[in-house]
Parts: sequence; structure tokens; C-alpha cells
Amino acid sequence: MEGIKEEHKQIEAPETINEEEKVILKNTWSKVYENKEAAGVAVLIRLFTSFPSAKQYFSEFRHMEDVQEMQSSTQLQKHAVRVMKALNTLVENVHDGEKMASVVELVAKSHAHNHNVEPRYFNILAGVILEVLVEVFPESFDAEAQRAWSKLMGVVYYHVTRVYSEVGWASTE
Repeated sequence: MEGIKEEHKQIEAPETINEEEKVILKNTWSKVYENKEAAGVAVLIRLFTSFPSAKQYFSEFRHMEDVQEMQSSTQLQKHAVRVMKALNTLVENVHDGEKMASVVELVAKSHAHNHNVEPRYFNILAGVILEVLVEVFPESFDAEAQRAWSKLMGVVYYHVTRVYSEVGWASTE
């Protein structure tokens, strides 16, 4: 256990999201959240096509190879909306670091304990989310917005790795 505590101390703190970036996050997110199912499905399909190993955690759609089949999957759509709602909660609470941390903590504990998801998939998912949002909403996701979202994803990953270390995962890489 002592090794885990040492590893926990070595987790690098994320960049702070400034007030202007918080406004940018909320403004860019409103357009995305209006289309949360389509955006979420696009994110999960990109995740599963670019990183097929991520499907191992989803018994309902791990067997799906065809993009059309994924798009029409009710289970995939439901999970996509859950992901987008979790992101919505983060963006809504971007001014409350403690609330954001508690939301990430709940998600991380569930994924660590109940689903045995390796923490690196959160980092992979963060990159996929940014990639898809920039492609689907290019008018909203300029360089400033991308930086703000990168910082938000850094905060999320920081809290995920912290929680994973606390619950005893040997490695959060």
C-alpha cells in the first residue's frame, strides 16, 4: 500500500482552468449538448473504431464491427447519452472544483471497481472527445476552445488517476 501512496503523490496536478476558459467551456458545450445523442454516438464509434480494444468493456456491443450496426445499437446510444450527461455535469459545475472532483470520483470508482476499466482508456476517450468535437463543431472549437477543453480533460484525467491510485490500482499509466 505504501507504494500506491507514493505513486499518488507523483500524479502531476493539471493546469488550472481560468475564468475565460470556463465561459468558453460553457458556451461551446451548449451547442454540443443540444445534440448530445448524435455527438455521444459519434464519440463512442470513433473510440471503438480507432481503439477496438476499448470494446472489451462493453458486453452489449463488443462484438460489433460495422459502424451502421453501432449507430443503430440502443445500448450504445444509451451509453453515449450517459457519457454526455456526465460531461454536462462537469461543464455545469466548472466553477466548483469540489463538485467536479466528486463527479469524476463516482465515475472513476464505478469504472475501476465494477467494470475493471484501465485508467488509460479515460485518457484515450478524452482525446477522442476532443477530436470529434473539433470535427463536428468546427465553428465553435477554435484554438482557444480546444485549449480550454484540453485543460478540462486534464482535470478529469488527474482525478481519475488519483482515484484509481487510492482504490489500489497498481498502475495508472
